[in-house]
Amino acid sequence: MKASKIAYKPVGLALGVVGGLAAGALFRQTWKVLGHDEDAPKATDEYRSWNEVLTAAALQGAVFAVVKAAVARGGATGVRGLTGSWPG
Repeated sequence: MKASKIAYKPVGLALGVVGGLAAGALFRQTWKVLGHDEDAPKATDEYRSWNEVLTAAALQGAVFAVVKAAVARGGATGVRGLTGSWPG
């Protein structure tokens, strides 16, 4: 296994945790602005519409995917800077 892959493992795990926390916070703030409510609806909330529940789920998925990709790309770029080779 290449040294860059070994170096990236713990970095990738740590960045994944931080990215997940950041994505959750970003989604909550985005929902407050777009949803005009403090909390996003749960799928089982009988008082929320299908449209609201599915919109929240789609937005949450998009935010998490973008943050995950940005964090992974940034981590890989950082490892390349430290080791001289791409970890993938």
